[in-house]
Amino acid sequence: MKKLAFAAVGGAALGLVVTTQVAGPLLAQGTEQERSIYEQLDLFGDIFERIRADYVEEVDEQDLIEAAINGMLTSLDPHSSYLSPDDAEKMRVQTRGEFGGLGIEVTQEEGWVKVVSPMDGTPADQAGILANDYITAVDGQSVLGLTLDEAVEMMRGPVGSEIVLTIVRQTEDETPAEPFDVTLVRDTIKLQAVRARTEGKTVVLRVTTFNDQTFPGLSQGLAEQVEAAGGMGNVNGVVLDLRNNPGGLLDQAIYVADAFLDAGEIVSTRSRHAEDGERFNATPGDLSDGLPMVVLINGGSASASEIVAGALQDHDRAVVVGTQSFGKGSVQTVMPLAGDGAMRLTTARYYTPSGRSIQALGISPDIIVAQPQPAVAAEIADEQASEAPTPPREIHEGDLRGALTNDSLTDEERTQVEDEIARAEAAAKLREEDYQLAYAIDILKGLSALGPVATPSRLQAAEAQTGTSETAEP
Repeated sequence: MKKLAFAAVGGAALGLVVTTQVAGPLLAQGTEQERSIYEQLDLFGDIFERIRADYVEEVDEQDLIEAAINGMLTSLDPHSSYLSPDDAEKMRVQTRGEFGGLGIEVTQEEGWVKVVSPMDGTPADQAGILANDYITAVDGQSVLGLTLDEAVEMMRGPVGSEIVLTIVRQTEDETPAEPFDVTLVRDTIKLQAVRARTEGKTVVLRVTTFNDQTFPGLSQGLAEQVEAAGGMGNVNGVVLDLRNNPGGLLDQAIYVADAFLDAGEIVSTRSRHAEDGERFNATPGDLSDGLPMVVLINGGSASASEIVAGALQDHDRAVVVGTQSFGKGSVQTVMPLAGDGAMRLTTARYYTPSGRSIQALGISPDIIVAQPQPAVAAEIADEQASEAPTPPREIHEGDLRGALTNDSLTDEERTQVEDEIARAEAAAKLREEDYQLAYAIDILKGLSALGPVATPSRLQAAEAQTGTSETAEP
């Protein structure tokens, strides 16, 4: 056996010599690269052993290896990382819609932890944390220099325990303000993926995340609101509110976009290897029967939210209102590893139906409408109230002495007038509470009154420029 093995090795060596004579430079280059890689791996092993032997304190070898793996992944982009067995289980629980924490989605920017969005009804939301806030310290300890996973780990803890976050918030002129502390109490986060309600004649679907509950919750919520209104004929449109929605599962984003599209591409993904690219198309059927739509987005709308907004915008199915979205146009695949851990690796970019990659750019609204920050809006309102004189009450015909009364209205007509006044007052109140949503509802009122208008979609314009059709492969 020893001779056979040796002969085999010798034969391989001879083959290398012959091949080298034919294509020496190319093979030499490949061999040199492999040698360099092995030298680097030897260097890693040498450093690992030196740390184990000579570091001032005893180290946990497993923690050391996990840190090295995570460092390799996080050097690629902000969304690739190693998930320990505990972190992998927490991620699986989160996609099911219930987990422990603060209810805040974060990313990293120039070494600082940046809030992508707080989740509705969570401790972060109730404490007034806003999208684009920077978290500079946790319980007085700076997060500068930490990886994102390390910073997130600092924010985790038992349900019911307190945590103090130091926040830096940009001002209206985009200059950083003085840092301030916010105290939160960790809680079990139970995400209601979709909240449905009716404002006037408009159904508002607030989607907070894309997990396994999202599409079932959306279809059920829409059906319940339409039934309560007495049918589709009594609804003038749908607002799909994706503000501060950090994203989630790709398949749920596809289901939600498909819910309002009859045909055409929803999204395509392009990987390193062309054969791994995918394209996802809509199936016949529109849950809203083609009612006018407005999609609300802001800087906290990321990933899956941008897939939905981009698809509906490109197909001219909805008017997108708000501010520029976050701009996460990459797809992460979670790959199970030995020992119940997992690797989250960026494996593709996604493209909207017109071929747009929104990576680092975001979705641009059709109509830009900014939402005043609560504190700023309140200060402005207080200043205006203190400085401006109280306007006189408007005088109407009915206020004039001796004005004729309108006794021609039936009880039903009088009730209708009172209902219209109540709806107008409710709309005015909503404008104070949520200006962007009120703006979206006003758009739907106008679209409903105007009726269907044939306009070329963004997708048609893109096809005209490139000469491609909707059946082209990505």
